Amino acid sequence: MTDFTGCAAPADVVRRQYLASAAGDLDALRATLAPDVEWTEMAGFPLAGTYRTPEGVTSGVMERLGTGWDDWVAHDDTYIADGENVVVLARYTAVNKATGHLLDVRVAHHFIVRGGQIVRFEQFVDTAKVRDAMLP
Repeated sequence: MTDFTGCAAPADVVRRQYLASAAGDLDALRATLAPDVEWTEMAGFPLAGTYRTPEGVTSGVMERLGTGWDDWVAHDDTYIADGENVVVLARYTAVNKATGHLLDVRVAHHFIVRGGQIVRFEQFVDTAKVRDAMLP
């Protein structure tokens, strides 16, 4: 599907990002991100903060998740698209490497897609559930 500009529809770009993440294909994931992307992990999340550039996002978020968690997956299930805005309702599942505790928590992600690339991302998650999985 393409939008009126000839670029991939915003929801399709976001879906490619989830597929690349699930496959561990960081090159494909970076290809979905604009050079000036701003990627914000929620306050209270272990990787809280705003990351910039495709390399900054993959090294600051995706690669670091792999060091603390086994089998980290964002299961995207519901897409709500309105123009350049895409909200995805999803679920994180993973096992914390230090504690062996399972994480299974609902999340919402807000993406802004322009020109076929993700320019903004904001995460919403129950950070208490993430912390609980990290506690002995």
